[in-house]
Amino acid sequence: MRLLLDTEVIVSWSLFPERLRAETRAAIASPDNEVFLSATSVWDINLRIAKQKLSLPANFAARLLADGFEELPFTIAHAACAAQLPVLHADPIDRLLIAQALTEGLMLVTNDPEIVRYDVPVMDA
Repeated sequence: MRLLLDTEVIVSWSLFPERLRAETRAAIASPDNEVFLSATSVWDINLRIAKQKLSLPANFAARLLADGFEELPFTIAHAACAAQLPVLHADPIDRLLIAQALTEGLMLVTNDPEIVRYDVPVMDA
């Protein structure tokens, strides 16, 4: 499987992995799966760290990449897809992640009930 973790899943994986379902933890940890870390989520997390709303090491993204996660940059194609999505969800970060998942053929790992309103493959975190 090719998985894209949403921001909250990245935070949970980094700080509280026990909050994720056992099946989800296994899928993320499996060497048979490609697990992507979106530049969008890294930006979102760094904004939260800067506002002191979240405490993660400054090098959290580098550590995840070193553990085998793959970097997913945000592209013009992703932006175009996000602009065409119906307005079912007001969170711009989630809309960008949905667009990335759709454009790249990824399964979005999330617990956000609003995301499932879109026609995007989802794994319940």
